[in-house]
Amino acid sequence: MKTAELIGDWTRPADMFPENGKRLLIYVVFDRRGEVGDFVVYALEHFRAFCDEIVVVSNGPLTAQGRERLEAVGDLVLERPNEGYDIWGYKHGLDAVGERVSQFDELLLVNDTWFGPIRPFGPIFDRMNAHPLHFWGMTDHLRVEPHPFTSEAEYLPYHLQSYWVAVRRRMFESPEWESYWRHLPAMTTYSDAVTKHEGVFTEHFTQLGFSGEVAFPTLTDKIENHAVLYAEQLIDAGCPTLKRRPFFQWPVYLDRLAVIGKWTLEAAERNGYPVKMIFDDLARNVEPRVLNADAALLRVLSATDDGYDPSRPLRTAVMAHIFYVEMTDEIIDRALFLPGPVDLIVTTPDAERARAIEEIIARRELPGLTEVRVVASNNGRDQAAFLIGCRDILLSERYELIVKIHSKKTPQDGANVGRHFRRHQFENLLAGPHEAANVVALFQQQPGLGLAFPPTVHLGHPTMGHGWWANRPGVEELCAQLGIRVPLDEVSPLAPFGSMFFARPEALRLLLAQEWTYDQFGGPEAYIDGSLAHVLERMPVYAAGELGYHSMTIATTDYLAKSYTAFDYNLDQMSVTMPEDTQHQITFLRSAGYVGWGRFRDFVDIWVRLHRPSAADQVERVFARTERARGLLWRARRRIRRG
Repeated sequence: MKTAELIGDWTRPADMFPENGKRLLIYVVFDRRGEVGDFVVYALEHFRAFCDEIVVVSNGPLTAQGRERLEAVGDLVLERPNEGYDIWGYKHGLDAVGERVSQFDELLLVNDTWFGPIRPFGPIFDRMNAHPLHFWGMTDHLRVEPHPFTSEAEYLPYHLQSYWVAVRRRMFESPEWESYWRHLPAMTTYSDAVTKHEGVFTEHFTQLGFSGEVAFPTLTDKIENHAVLYAEQLIDAGCPTLKRRPFFQWPVYLDRLAVIGKWTLEAAERNGYPVKMIFDDLARNVEPRVLNADAALLRVLSATDDGYDPSRPLRTAVMAHIFYVEMTDEIIDRALFLPGPVDLIVTTPDAERARAIEEIIARRELPGLTEVRVVASNNGRDQAAFLIGCRDILLSERYELIVKIHSKKTPQDGANVGRHFRRHQFENLLAGPHEAANVVALFQQQPGLGLAFPPTVHLGHPTMGHGWWANRPGVEELCAQLGIRVPLDEVSPLAPFGSMFFARPEALRLLLAQEWTYDQFGGPEAYIDGSLAHVLERMPVYAAGELGYHSMTIATTDYLAKSYTAFDYNLDQMSVTMPEDTQHQITFLRSAGYVGWGRFRDFVDIWVRLHRPSAADQVERVFARTERARGLLWRARRRIRRG
């Protein structure tokens, strides 16, 4: 495989990087919270050995702590409005350095859209230092025809990707360089950033006679974003940068191209990069269901091998809300699957149930501590019992891991549906000793793991595509109230449906900061979609993500044997009337919009959305008038019939 590629016609003299040369880094960051992730600090710490001065430009205001973190690793920290993307951030840094730039032999323009160094910086700097050139980049993008962003140009030129461009003195002291940045156009959209800088920079300067190289050229002849789609292969080739985009790209697109994010993460970990920093960042900034798919955060629990380390037990409590006393023994049986001594905290709505539960517990002679609490109300059921009745324990730092379960029968559903939902919860969470130890091992191995719970229930439940139901407005309101800025999933939330999960108590801190009351949950009639209980059922992953904790789904092989086969057949049936691959099918269906029930009006609406979207409002008005006319005629007929 090629490790460098020449760019330009070499009509101007070029220089190698001097043996004792000086390098300036302008590094642009953006965080909508004004904070600074560990991955940024890590990158800048590793740049220090190769850069004599580090200027950090924040697109947007920084918190006091964020600024302090940057000042510890940079020489100059600048804040500016979040305008013009990273390109205008580079310009701001260049303007701040001014004529002092002539003190340096090389200028590095870099942003924070990547994790690293995954592989050491040293070899790449050593290699590129020895090449006479004017500029160089880490990765490139092939020419694209027709232009994907604009009709004004017939092609997107071959270019170095702008997240990492190095420029030598002969180029940045040239009048052409000064003119380029003096006349830099305004950029208000992502397409502006591509069409007005990234896509034109390389061609602009090579046409002026400057020469460059790409350190890790495109790996195939496919016109694709190789830094995103071939990240694993680039790491294996020695590339120190791992773009963040593979972990928030639309999963359907990555599926079509068979891009496996888990393999990329394994490559990063294999090369010594602390992947916890990756998940800290992604948990806060990526839709959880997207991250779950892109990073393959489902773990299949082995029934024979668990990897649990008995020398590092986690202080664990099972918190069980028991309404159906007859399920107490089953809950105890499953709690005993957990490794090490485990405490059992039971909540129940009345004293009579509490006495019956205590008698069952007394017969079992459990090894850990046990406590039965009578909660003040059954309003909110297990949600309120957990967040109100156990709040003191959850905030006490007594436990490192808790397992939230409850007696579940779902009598309002059919017998099969209710039975499956209960088994879906219990048998994925606590199927047996090995499976339970498997889950605890995940928390031992991943200090940034906040929650683990079964995948979205779908057998017998219409959750696919509808998981928010009427709860999204309440979640949005609660997120704003609690300061949770994790992006909400578009179609269905990543959530512990059924409200049973493993969790670190500190990952739930934002939910516990609120002192809930039973009155807020309302009585039995309030236990419906849109109510506080159902809103809170969808909140834990987002609350944990705001604090940098990621979540995982867990399943047994037995469950996946049922779940996958149903998914496989259902997708096959839904795809039979549609062309091409899943990405094209989904794009087509999303463009068509809500299908409705196949009425004439539904088909007209679909056709308009697909072929005449600009006429959609006009067609809607026509149908509205038609409906009103039909209503008038119907009422007139009734009056005539009545005489």
